Amino acid sequence: MIIAIVHADKEWGIGKNNDMMFSLPLDMKFFRQTTMGHTVVMGGNTLRSFPNQKPLKNRVNIVLTRGQVCDECITVRSYDELFAELKKRENEQVFVIGGGEIYKTLLPYCHEALVTKVNAVGGATVFFPNLDEQENFVCVDEGTPIDDNGYEIRFTRYQNKAVKSL
Repeated sequence: MIIAIVHADKEWGIGKNNDMMFSLPLDMKFFRQTTMGHTVVMGGNTLRSFPNQKPLKNRVNIVLTRGQVCDECITVRSYDELFAELKKRENEQVFVIGGGEIYKTLLPYCHEALVTKVNAVGGATVFFPNLDEQENFVCVDEGTPIDDNGYEIRFTRYQNKAVKSL
């Protein structure tokens, strides 16, 4: 099962200058707990945005990149190679963690999207598709507003009613 996991501002912005727009400790804890022990899929820019450009610990990291190879990652050079890797994991939970192009390409194959909605505008340069305008996605859990480092956030869950096969 493929699941997108992301935090987005009121305009569905997800990043700015290859970095996050907000410091959200509760969201980071949720991300860590949710993805721990699973496979994560990302683009090269997302990997480069991590501290010391190191992959996430205790997870299988698949990176789609034309750039550098990471020894601790499974590096794929094309979407065909990525889909081949994903097919090997069809009975596992795989989390799509960014960036924008990876999200847009893999979203039709995602069974769910876990979206931490931030009630603020962060001046994003990269955006996630607005799931409220996607006919195949329905919000099944809106979450309760909570404070995270001065920002109001909600943990929401969307289901894809028409998942494409790999």
